[in-house]
Amino acid sequence: MRILNTMAARAIPFVPRSLIRKISRRYIAGATLADALDRIRSLHAAGYSTTLDLLGETVSSPTEVEAVVLEHLTLIDALHADGLRTELSIKPSAFGLLLDEASCKRHVLRILDAATTRGITACLDMEDVTCTQKTLDLFARIETANANMGIALQAYLKRTYDDIGPLQHRMNRLRICKGIYAEAETHLVADASRNRNAINEHFVRHVSSALRAGSFVGIATHDETLIESLITWIQREEIEPDRFEFQMLLGVGEPLRERLRSMGFQVRVYVPYGHDWYGYSTRRIKENPRIAGYILRALLSGN
Repeated sequence: MRILNTMAARAIPFVPRSLIRKISRRYIAGATLADALDRIRSLHAAGYSTTLDLLGETVSSPTEVEAVVLEHLTLIDALHADGLRTELSIKPSAFGLLLDEASCKRHVLRILDAATTRGITACLDMEDVTCTQKTLDLFARIETANANMGIALQAYLKRTYDDIGPLQHRMNRLRICKGIYAEAETHLVADASRNRNAINEHFVRHVSSALRAGSFVGIATHDETLIESLITWIQREEIEPDRFEFQMLLGVGEPLRERLRSMGFQVRVYVPYGHDWYGYSTRRIKENPRIAGYILRALLSGN
């Protein structure tokens, strides 16, 4: 079954967009900000924290960047008007990181200033490896002016061992995830391109070293075995529960997230919304071949 699901994931580019869209409704709050706010309210009512992600990473002009900035300012105002305390996912490339780094910094600081005055935090997301160093440089320049931002690190990259040191030394707020972008093997930890479980050892090392250093850590994974091993370590080391949280994607691992919440752990749900549903959905499907297998079966059955 695993082989069939993997083959199905590779066939995703040939699947009708209408079917992808149908499946995406589970993983995306909707196309509009109103859709996202509705989902956030229901998650908060159920006891979860949230991170809000406006989909769309590719910009090719300053005009497009300005549109992204204005959309984020609008959503910040809407969150404030509704009294919703959430976190913003900031993708540097959407703010022009690959066009003009200085302008990107100005735009991100503008967003952070607006968010901070309204009690909203933010996390600087990591993208593909072409953005990694630029993103770290951006974070280093921003954190001195605004301490209201955390940063994501990807456990499947070799360089994370070097990158995490300075960040945990300063006790920055860190989000540790496995990483989803397709990268050359030279950038990856051993066997990561062939076996997702090969990343687990590195994931545990990064989470444990950051917690020992005093950082607040977002543990971003749906791997139940990995989570159980981390819980065992956390309990053995007597790490206080306000020092970390588990982070999960909307629509993924819902029974697991409910169990974690019932155990008293903080759980944050990553809530994407927007019109760029296709790119986000196909990345999620390729990351989880079981979803691809479901889509293929639906396609073959005519549903």
